[in-house]
Amino acid sequence: MKKTFVIIIFLFAFSESSKAQDYFYEKSFNLLSDMLEGKEVLDFKNAVFSVENAYLKGRLDTIILNNEISMLSSLAKKIQSERNLTYDGRDKSKVEKYASLFSIMNDSIKVQDQDGKIFYYIPFAYDFEDPFGHEDWKSMFVTELLRTKKGNCHSLPYLYKILAEELGVDAHLALAPNHVYIKHKSEKDGWYNTELTSGIFPIDAWLMASGYIHIDAIRNGVYMKALTDKESIALCLVDLAQGYQRQEFYDLDFVIKCADKALEYFPNYVNAMILKTEVKGKKIENLLYEKNTNFSDVNKYPETRKILLNIQNELGVIHELGYRQMPEDMYLNWLVSLKEEREKYSNKKINTFNNKTN
Repeated sequence: MKKTFVIIIFLFAFSESSKAQDYFYEKSFNLLSDMLEGKEVLDFKNAVFSVENAYLKGRLDTIILNNEISMLSSLAKKIQSERNLTYDGRDKSKVEKYASLFSIMNDSIKVQDQDGKIFYYIPFAYDFEDPFGHEDWKSMFVTELLRTKKGNCHSLPYLYKILAEELGVDAHLALAPNHVYIKHKSEKDGWYNTELTSGIFPIDAWLMASGYIHIDAIRNGVYMKALTDKESIALCLVDLAQGYQRQEFYDLDFVIKCADKALEYFPNYVNAMILKTEVKGKKIENLLYEKNTNFSDVNKYPETRKILLNIQNELGVIHELGYRQMPEDMYLNWLVSLKEEREKYSNKKINTFNNKTN
């Protein structure tokens, strides 16, 4: 009797914990949806922090985080005020803000405080230990980047975009296989790329050098497109779903709901499409498990056969869009190639106007 009582208490506690976690995920989903639907102001910082807060079960200290963001923004403004770029376009003020943010992300900076004391600001670095969040999903977080000063192609461009919005300028996220980077546009030089994992302005040829960007993927806006603010929020919805999946038990329909909402505002977002096919595959597994059988009988039952056909159709669409899966080890080698072949892939025009004069 005592043992049964303990089990009941454990199950009740587990259920309450799960409900609490689901509450924060639903809260974040509603916020992101309201932003997309125009019921809330589009705010990338709030979107990102709501997603990370859901995974952390509401334990995110937004006061400390906002103070850190404000500190970095103030430092960027200080850098901008104390130097002058060689760039002379009419949008110089905007480009100066981009340059100051680039320094925040990549440069060691000598800083003097109000009391005259000198200290050195240490920039952010790439985390090669867990770049995909396999060991710890928090490795993908902006909050973890701020804490450790190490990040990846997810957290680094996310932080950059957050800081850009704090300074009142736009910063467009852009996608490549397994990768996120920044696209800017200047009056004199048009669109250019900003790569924060290595602190370089790469030309498009580097992106194509991965070998996994099909021309159809570019034509269909899957890769190398400057995302709108709403499309960036769509990325947050998939982040939310991926964090949610890392619970021991989770509702498959919630994941699909996140993917569907993301696709509503970013129709060719292949990560959302792939997420849906994976979850539908899990639904097939669950249905077959209930029937005490395995995938060999998938065509035996109308409900599982229907889901399988749906998955096959969706995978066909994904392939037609130009998506090709890039192995993780090849991705890391491609990323390193930018540093090793810096001269070959660096945008000389952007490097020139990013040179500073005191």
